[in-house]
Amino acid sequence: MSSLSRVFSAFCLLLLTTAPVAALPDALAGVLEAAPGGEATTVVDGDTLVLSDGREVRLVGIQAPKLPLGRAGFQAWPLAEEAKAYLEDLTLGRELELGFGGRRGDRHGRVLAHLFDSDGRWIQGEMLRAGLARVYSFADNRAAVAEMLALEQAARLARRGIWADSFYAVRSPEDSERWLGGFELVEGRIFAVGRGGGRTYLNFAEDWREDFTIALDRGAVELFDARGIDLKTFEGKTVRVRGWLKSYNGPMIEVTHPEQIEVLEE
Repeated sequence: MSSLSRVFSAFCLLLLTTAPVAALPDALAGVLEAAPGGEATTVVDGDTLVLSDGREVRLVGIQAPKLPLGRAGFQAWPLAEEAKAYLEDLTLGRELELGFGGRRGDRHGRVLAHLFDSDGRWIQGEMLRAGLARVYSFADNRAAVAEMLALEQAARLARRGIWADSFYAVRSPEDSERWLGGFELVEGRIFAVGRGGGRTYLNFAEDWREDFTIALDRGAVELFDARGIDLKTFEGKTVRVRGWLKSYNGPMIEVTHPEQIEVLEE
């Protein structure tokens, strides 16, 4: 490439990265960093779409009901088609702007972003408000989770969308073993907090070898410490935890960051 071509390419990149973008809603202006987006041309499912420049955007912070998308033997989750259709109504043919609050890309080459239309509507917020998505955060992408949890809670209390379907019900610790392998919300009272092998365990009953447990590694505990949260004080509190349920000395959810646990009762 000639020197002139390199200068021209750099100039075009500068224009792209400094192009004016729509202002974020006031509630999120100090939380997310705005960036140029584009027109939504294709909706893949209820939390993924493609922009006119070819970028595939995963709506970070939420999980919509899943479609098979070519996966052999995978059964569509209830309301998956409805979630996709609703995202199409919200976005197709519209100019969208991006908002970043954490890691910006994943191993699949997708952009991880919050989305806003020209009127400032927060697309993640609209999906949650309609009851067509759940909050789904990561340790490296935790921006705006408090705002999303509030919208999810309102939809759940109103039994909108997925919250009227038992597939998405909040599980009890005693019932959680029936739902191994799924992304679940489990609600109950913490019986004891213990440590062992470099990990911290929040146990929901006396027999920790059989009953539901939350597990945290050192990195997760450090994030709680950074927020001034002493996990030992969780003993006796009622909490709601979200994550993928697996089997390890009974049903278990691995927690990697504080936003996965909501304290419901002090």
